[in-house]
Amino acid sequence: MSLAPSLHLRQTQSLVMTPQLQQAIKLLQLSNMELTAYVEQELERNPLLERAEPRDRAADAERYDDRRDAGEGLLVDAREGGPTGEAPLDVEVDNSADYQEYDAGGGAAADAGGADPGLSDWSTVGAGGRRDFMDDEGGFENTLAGSTTLRDHLVDQLTVDVPPGPERLIGQALIDSLDDAGYLATPVEEVAEALGAPVDRVETVLARLQRFDPPGVFARDLAECLAIQLREKDRLDPCMEALLARLDLLARRDMTQLMKVCGADHEDLVEMIADIRSCDPRPASRFADVPAQPVIPDVIMRTAPDGGWLVELNSEALPRVLVNRRYFATVSKSARGKEEKGYLAESFQTANWLVKALDQRANTILKVATEIVRQQDAFFVRGVAGLRPLILRDIATAIDMHESTVSRVTSNKYMATPRGIFELKYFFTQAIGGSDGAEAHSAEAVRHRIRALIDAEDPKAILSDDTIVDLLKKEGIDIARRTVAKYREAMRIPSSVQRRREKKMKISQT
Repeated sequence: MSLAPSLHLRQTQSLVMTPQLQQAIKLLQLSNMELTAYVEQELERNPLLERAEPRDRAADAERYDDRRDAGEGLLVDAREGGPTGEAPLDVEVDNSADYQEYDAGGGAAADAGGADPGLSDWSTVGAGGRRDFMDDEGGFENTLAGSTTLRDHLVDQLTVDVPPGPERLIGQALIDSLDDAGYLATPVEEVAEALGAPVDRVETVLARLQRFDPPGVFARDLAECLAIQLREKDRLDPCMEALLARLDLLARRDMTQLMKVCGADHEDLVEMIADIRSCDPRPASRFADVPAQPVIPDVIMRTAPDGGWLVELNSEALPRVLVNRRYFATVSKSARGKEEKGYLAESFQTANWLVKALDQRANTILKVATEIVRQQDAFFVRGVAGLRPLILRDIATAIDMHESTVSRVTSNKYMATPRGIFELKYFFTQAIGGSDGAEAHSAEAVRHRIRALIDAEDPKAILSDDTIVDLLKKEGIDIARRTVAKYREAMRIPSSVQRRREKKMKISQT
């Protein structure tokens, strides 16, 4: 065999991810907050990109109606089997204009019920006519009144109860050591070492502060928090102290062992547990400084006049960007060096590609959401019981996309519906086979049915997992006992033995 240079032809296939394709995939899986942050970075980095000023919604609606009357952009009827045309996005691409604009929400709508959506302000939901989070008056969080923080509340009590001096300084340090639940997050020894004070003196101040409002504050663990509150109610006797020392048995609902530890009978133990349940394990919860931030939906769905569904993008959650072509033309004339011309060309290309990527992202989200609404129509009519089995492949096949694309679209995306705000992933559930060849059922619907059966069970006839299996089979749901147990544990529902004990205790208490 001779060694000599030679030429060979070989044909191979490979996927090359261009920077533009990588950017489009990245934008597709971003949430609306992450997308806004990304666009802000691009606005700072690219001098040819500008933020579009918010426009009048009435003008948007008028322009959308004009385009619809001209035949631009057919609607999507989700009830009749899928898309009948491209839903129009308000994206103006005019090479002769000074600006190339991407407006994610101006008129981006799909009709899931065969009616003309126009541009709704989503002002009412259902027959009740409830105002929602997109009213001109602002969101719910803007209507919250200012509240006193836990620290201010405790400092006011400290000023009144503790005279100026070292003890007030120790009390201030202990207040600063509390966590959000009202527990003392820093050990007393560390506080004493940081202040250069004796540990017993810090303990004395701590005992004084533990009488402050709210009851249970400044506790070092759950047992001490409950003990402080029970002492204030005059319910902290030796039996209760023994019960607080074995909260692990209470968590396991081991009533027999608890009666031995506490030296109490069943009736007394029931009363003691009721006293514990009346306590607040998080005494500082009502002093939350920051209100919970509502989820901002990416897609809005509402009822159509003919009984169908209208689906549109939430324009308030998507950024508006412009490509300033006039500025590009002006600067290009004064650019001299090769490096300057290359930078301007790259910036212009990047800006144009970002506009196209945002447009493609909006179209894809709208198309996937519309298909989800079409296939899960029974859920919006009947609730969780109407949820049908659905996987990514079903949506991908219906709209002629790849499963990975559908997966990215449904990640961290939310849809506002008349039944509430749901993540798009919520509508994808596994299938539970039907008995005797019946239609398959959604796993989420089966879980909902299991909870309903347990909630409605007779306290004198607690349903075991085997009994639940038999009841579900009578309803046409073929499910194994271990699956019922898995779903029950996932919903944090105790076993039949534990439920029997709890309901006996409630009956004895009443």
